[in-house]
Amino acid sequence: MLKKTAVLFIISLLALTTLFISTERSFADTDTQMIRIGVVPSAESISLGSYEDFTIIDKETGEALYSGTGGEVYVELSSTSSIETNYRLQTAWTTSVPYMQDWLSRAENAGYETYVEPYNDGWRLLIGKFPANAGWSEREAFRQQMIAEGFAGSDSYWRVITVTSGETELRVVADDFEVIVPNAVQIHSENGLVMINGKQYRGFGEVGFNSGGTLAGINELPMEEYLYGVVPLELPPNPYGELEAQKAQAVAARTYAYAGLGKRNADGYDLLPTTSDQVYGGYEAEHPISTQAVQETTGVVATYNGELISAVYHSTSGGFTANNEDVWDSAPVPYLRGVPSARRGIPRASVPNNPVEQDPLSLRSITMEDGQTEADWSRYYSWEFEWTKEEISDVVSTYFNQDVGEVLEINVLERSKAGRALEIEFVTENGVFYEYKDRIRWALKYINSSGNQAVLLSTFFFIEPIIDEETSEVNGYQVKGGGWGHGVGMSQVGAVALSVQGYSYDQILKHYYTGIELEERY
Repeated sequence: MLKKTAVLFIISLLALTTLFISTERSFADTDTQMIRIGVVPSAESISLGSYEDFTIIDKETGEALYSGTGGEVYVELSSTSSIETNYRLQTAWTTSVPYMQDWLSRAENAGYETYVEPYNDGWRLLIGKFPANAGWSEREAFRQQMIAEGFAGSDSYWRVITVTSGETELRVVADDFEVIVPNAVQIHSENGLVMINGKQYRGFGEVGFNSGGTLAGINELPMEEYLYGVVPLELPPNPYGELEAQKAQAVAARTYAYAGLGKRNADGYDLLPTTSDQVYGGYEAEHPISTQAVQETTGVVATYNGELISAVYHSTSGGFTANNEDVWDSAPVPYLRGVPSARRGIPRASVPNNPVEQDPLSLRSITMEDGQTEADWSRYYSWEFEWTKEEISDVVSTYFNQDVGEVLEINVLERSKAGRALEIEFVTENGVFYEYKDRIRWALKYINSSGNQAVLLSTFFFIEPIIDEETSEVNGYQVKGGGWGHGVGMSQVGAVALSVQGYSYDQILKHYYTGIELEERY
């Protein structure tokens, strides 16, 4: 009998092979290129339906299982399946088969349980297994032991992994109807619109198994129709209705989507509908201006040396976009260079004034409604926030998973040429802690109007202590900064400003992505 890790290794290789096949299909039959979106990444029950006539079929056999009109069916895990959720320590991600085999061999010989998960042309390596209610101190002791024994590094972290065991079958349930199916099921509707968990999508819907063995709700549809539901959420037409900016967003989103085909094949789909990939809202999110932008750029993608670019983008740069290596742990990418970012009334060639010198927005006053649109274009061009001693201690303790006590100093030790923080130091009663590049935003969260900790808007900030004038004691910290997002690639607000100034979508894209070309792939 094959060991569990060996079975997982074989599955991983098969998944990777599938990914390569998927990548090769990217531009085959491009006029009808399909994309699969995991609109419900993990669930134990998912509903499928339509307002019109629809049919549920067995994806493998094509057999019609159920037909209805204006209703829903529910797809559930069968009772023969058992679901187990545990903490597992992620130690590394690798594309090296020898490294993975050596790590697995050493971990197994030491008696530890391992888990391998296919991800992004490689594998995540996880060790250990703790129940979902295991305490932090117990898990941290194990993590430190794994570091000491050489199975993990200091950047290892805990993930909650759900795995289904037993017979993986689906139960399709409707009024006076029930059937057990061993394969994924799909819904096809007469009017081309289907519902997944009550939300309408173009194309068709599917319920199958993800890599953890739970259910995934998947929307498969033509690429251009997918973009109809992406562009208006990534660049809302109200207030950002400038057509050339919408076109630039459409091309960036299309390029990102094509480059991401097969990215999440292990889970049965290409992309997620969230900021982990691109925000996608389906049929109900569509807007005429965004749809026009997609249609008028049909098939256009951005390339560098003939290859699709990594078309990353963000809301607001704060005046100057970032080099990719100043934000992420990656080698410099020639087309992801920092450039000045236009805003209202400022020509493209001019570097805007430092945002921290502008009238700032208080982050503590931001509501969820504010966060969904940037009224007046650059709401987050300049912002500020203050923490009390107690608040900053809680923020830093939460991030580093331990009680740090009083925060004595916060020092930005290194900055990029454009002024973004590259390394930050927290000097506390219980030790000195460090974080780097874009992860700094997670280590230095602000507290929003709901009282919840939220990721700091950007790494373009300056921070200083708040000193009591009478006692000279530190009462807290104040941050002043600018921009919203990682800052790499296209600034969406900057694209709007350039559009208003008369620049075309191709000029906008070539400003933010240095040295690229635009190609019509179909």
